[in-house]
Amino acid sequence: MSEQPRRPGQDGEPERHAATGPGSAPPSVTSDALPPAADEEPKTSDAVPSTPDEVSKTTDVESETTHAERKTTDAESETSDGDATTPDGRQPASQGEPWAADDSPADLLENLSSASPVGRLAATVERLSREVRAAQAEAEGRALVELAKGVLVERLKCGPAQAARQLAQLAEQAQVTPLELAVDVINQAARDRMSEVTDAFLAATRAADEAETESAAVRLRAAESGVLAADDAQAVADALLEQALRPLGAVAVAIWAAGSDGSLTLAGSAGFSPAEAARWRYVPPDVVTVARRGLIEREGQWITTLSGTGLPSIGLHHHPDGGRAALPAGTGGRIHGVLEIAWPGPLAPQPPQIVRQVEALAELCAHTLETYAPPRGAAQEPRVLPDAAELMDLADGLHDPALVLVPHLDADGHLVDFRIQHVNSRFLDPAGRPRAVVNGALLLEAYPMAAGESELFQRVERVYATGEPFRARRMNLTALVDQVPLSAVADISISRHGMSVLLIWRIEDEAARLASLLQHAQRLGRIGGFEENVLTGEITWNGQLFDLYGRSQTSTPVALEELPAHAHPDDGVSIRRFLRTLLHHRRPAAAAFRLQRPDGVTRHIRIVAEPVLDTDDRLLLVRGAYQDISAQHWTEVALAATRDQLAHTEQQATERNRLTLQLQHAIMPPTQAPLQVAGLQVAVRYRPAETEQLVGGDWYDAVVLPSRKVLLCVGDVAGHGIEAATSMVVLRNALRGLAVTGAGPGQLLSWLNIVAHHLTGAVTATAVCGLYDPVKRTLRWARAGHLPPVLVRDTEADPLPLVKGLLLGAVPEAVYEETELQLAPGDTLLMYTDGLVERRDRPVEESLTHLLTTARAAPSTLDQQLDRLLTYSKSDTDDDTCIVGIRVG
Repeated sequence: MSEQPRRPGQDGEPERHAATGPGSAPPSVTSDALPPAADEEPKTSDAVPSTPDEVSKTTDVESETTHAERKTTDAESETSDGDATTPDGRQPASQGEPWAADDSPADLLENLSSASPVGRLAATVERLSREVRAAQAEAEGRALVELAKGVLVERLKCGPAQAARQLAQLAEQAQVTPLELAVDVINQAARDRMSEVTDAFLAATRAADEAETESAAVRLRAAESGVLAADDAQAVADALLEQALRPLGAVAVAIWAAGSDGSLTLAGSAGFSPAEAARWRYVPPDVVTVARRGLIEREGQWITTLSGTGLPSIGLHHHPDGGRAALPAGTGGRIHGVLEIAWPGPLAPQPPQIVRQVEALAELCAHTLETYAPPRGAAQEPRVLPDAAELMDLADGLHDPALVLVPHLDADGHLVDFRIQHVNSRFLDPAGRPRAVVNGALLLEAYPMAAGESELFQRVERVYATGEPFRARRMNLTALVDQVPLSAVADISISRHGMSVLLIWRIEDEAARLASLLQHAQRLGRIGGFEENVLTGEITWNGQLFDLYGRSQTSTPVALEELPAHAHPDDGVSIRRFLRTLLHHRRPAAAAFRLQRPDGVTRHIRIVAEPVLDTDDRLLLVRGAYQDISAQHWTEVALAATRDQLAHTEQQATERNRLTLQLQHAIMPPTQAPLQVAGLQVAVRYRPAETEQLVGGDWYDAVVLPSRKVLLCVGDVAGHGIEAATSMVVLRNALRGLAVTGAGPGQLLSWLNIVAHHLTGAVTATAVCGLYDPVKRTLRWARAGHLPPVLVRDTEADPLPLVKGLLLGAVPEAVYEETELQLAPGDTLLMYTDGLVERRDRPVEESLTHLLTTARAAPSTLDQQLDRLLTYSKSDTDDDTCIVGIRVG
C-alpha cells in the first residue's frame, strides 16, 4: 500500500466509536461532527473526508482491510485443515498449546497473536475491521446530523452555523445525544413510513427502556441511510443486517429479486457463507421455498422453525431449527422481490411494532430492487421486457380480444386501478359496447363488476404484483350497462410484461358451443341426422349417418325411396308402412329395421322422421334421424332369454319345494291325534320354516309299542331341502321299526347311528329318545348330541342332567348312555329341537334361560303350554321346530 490509513486516536485525533451491536448505546456524535459555536467560524471535521486525497486514503483503508480479511480467511482455512483435534474434541492452538474450554474469542485471538505470524495477522485484520466499522457507523451518524441541520436551516430560515448551535442546545436541554435528536428532527419532518414505524415502536416500548427505544429509532434511520447510500443489493443486505436486524437477534438476511416469469434471483445476502449464496443464486419458477411463500402471501410469512415447514431455503443446514421471516418488497402496488431474514433459534411471535419495523425495511429493499438487473452470465439471463407500445403491437396480432392495462396510482403512489391503454381490433365487449367507449377508461369504471364475485380485478392486481401468469376457463364476465348487469362466459389469460399487463379473453360462442354439444350427443347416442328436399331431391347427411351406413363421406346419400333396398327383406312391410305414413299421410312416423351395409354387417336401426309443409300444406322436405340400436337389441334378446331361463328355474324350484313340503307335512303333520294311554297326556307341535326353500329335517314321533310302553323321540337332520327331508323319513321310520324289538333307548340310538352312517349317504343328525312305562311312571332316555328334555314340576322348570351321546352318523359305531327318571303326577316333560331356542346374536344358554322362564308359567292344559312356547319363542334362524310334551295324570 502506498499510504498507511489514519485511525481514530492517531496523531492526536480524538477516538470515536459507534456501537452497532444489539443492546449497545447509539453512536454518539462528538463536537467535531457538529457546526462550530456562534462565535466561531465553521470548520470541516477531521473525521469526514472532504478532499480527494482524504477520500483516496479512506478507500485505501477499506481496500487494505478487505485484503487483510481475505488473508485471514485463507490462514484460518489452512489452520483448520492442518491442525488435529485433541481427544476431548477441542482444537489445539499453535505451538502445541491447547485452548481452554472457556477461552473467549478475544483470548483466542490474543493467543494466536502471541503464538504465530498467522495469529498476529488475524489480530491486525480484526483491529482494522473494528476501526472501519466504527468509521462507517460514525459517517452514517454524521450524515443524519447534517440532514437534521438542513431541516433546521429550512425551518428556521437561518444559516448552517446557527442551525448547528440550535441542534446542540436542543440536545443538551433534552439530555440526549445530538444523533438521537437529529433522528427525531428527521422523523418529524419526513412523516414517511419509516417515521410512522419509529413512532409506533417508541410509543409501545418507551416505558420499558428509554435508552433502548431511542437506539431503535437511530438504528432505523441509520439503516435507511445505509440503504439509500448503497450501490447495490449486496450493500443493502450488509447495511440491514448490521444496522437494524442484528439488534433483533437475526443472524442472516437475503434479498430476492422476483423475475417476470416467477423466478427468484438472490440479489444480495449477508450472514450466509459465499458457498451457500452461490448455491442459491437462482430459484426457478414453481419451486416452493420460504421466499416463494413470502412472494405469494401478501401479508408475509413468519415461521417459528424452518424444519417444521419442510420448505427448502438458503442456510437450511446452518440453522435448521431457526425462525424465518419472508416479506414481500414492493412499492406502488408491485412486488419487486422478497426480504428473507434468518434467526438462529425458534422465532417467538413478534409484537406488531417489530412486524411493522421489518415491513418498513422490506419497503426500503423494494427501492433498490426496482432498478435491479441480474448480472450477465447468471443462471437466468435477463430478458428484455417489452414496453407498452410493443405490447400493443403484440395485442393487435392476436386473434382473441385483448386489453393492454397500465397501473393507475394515486397521489401517494399506491395502486388503485388499471387504465385500459389499448384494445385490439378483435376486441369484443361482453356488453356489446364499441371499442372507443372502453379504450382509455379505467378498468373498474368500464367493468365495475370485475371487483365482484369473479375477482377479475384481484387476479389482474396479483399478476401485476407477483409476475405469475393466471389462466382460467369458463370465467364469468359481467358488465353494467345502464345499471343492468350483462354476463358472458369466457376463457381468461392474464400476464405481466414489464410495467404493463396483457388481459386476453375468449368469449364463448353459444351457437358453436351448442353445435359441439349436439355433435357429441349424436356420437355418444349413435344418432345420424338427415334432411331431404322433396322438390329438388337434395339430401343432406351428417358425418355420423355416413358411419352408420358404412359409407364414405364422399359417397351419395341414400334417398328414403331407396330405403327398402338397403333393409332386410323381412322388414319390407314395416318400412313401406313408415314411408306411406310419412310421405302420403304427411304425419311423423317411426320404424325399426335391419340395415344391411355394404361391408356385410347388419345393424339394427330405428328411424324417426317428420314432414315439413309450406303454407299451402304442400310437402317441402323431410327431416329425421337414424339411431343404431343394435346394442340395445341384443341386450333385450339376452335379457329375454335370461328371463325365460329364470322363470323356468323358478318354476322348477317352486314345484320341488311344494313336493318337499307336501312330503314333510304328510309325515310330520303340525298336530297329531292324541294318544290313548291311561294316566298320560301326549301333545306334539311342528312349525315348518317360514321360507319354503328352507324345508328342514326336524322330526318327532310318539307311538304306543306292543309292550304298552310309549316311544317318545325328537330329532334334527343337518341341512335343508329334499335331501334333509328324505333322510329324516329314513331315520324316523327306522327308529319306529327298531323300537318293536323291545330294546332300550341307548341300544336303539346305537342301531340308528349305524343306519345314519351306512344307509343314508353318511348324513349327521341329533336325536333324543325315551321309553315311558305307564305302570311304573318311569322314563328311560338317551341322547345323541341333542339338547336334553326339560322337566316342569310344580313351579320349577329345569333341564335333565346331560348323559353322554355322540351325534348320529359321525362314526361307524357308537355307545350311548341311558338313564331313568321317576315321574310324579302333575309332572310335564318337554322334548324340542333347536329351532325353538336358536338365535344368531345370543348364546344358547341365554335362550335356554328364556325357555325355562316361559315353561314355569304353565297354563291349565298341555296343548296351551306348547302353543305358548311357540308363541313366545325368540328364535330368529327361520328354522323348523318340533315339540313333544307329556303330562303325567
